[in-house]
Amino acid sequence: MKIRLDVGGEKFEGEINKEMNPETAEALIEEMPLEGEAQKWGDEFFFEIPVDVEEENPKRYVSKGEIGYWPEGNCFCIFYGKTPGSLSEDRIRPASPVNVIGRITEPEKLDKFEEGVKIKVSEA
Repeated sequence: MKIRLDVGGEKFEGEINKEMNPETAEALIEEMPLEGEAQKWGDEFFFEIPVDVEEENPKRYVSKGEIGYWPEGNCFCIFYGKTPGSLSEDRIRPASPVNVIGRITEPEKLDKFEEGVKIKVSEA
């Protein structure tokens, strides 16, 4: 499913892959549009959403551009670079495991935004 992220007035394209974590993906799709004021942890944006799903094929490491759901904090996450727990740009480590549900294009362009930026995720 194609999605659009509006980050501080700038548009980003992405997709949700239901095959990766189908229960998580369905729960997020049902609640769209998702909106929030982003918190930041290194080069990760996250914000709380009204979804409560358990771990489903959780990943301890993610790749740049992946989006996911953080069960521990009920948050939507966008990984666009290293977090403080990362070993490298190729092994991005979330604070705790996340249910990866898709990707966004051009994640490096998120680097210019600061904590507190408004993010909206909707179907494209």
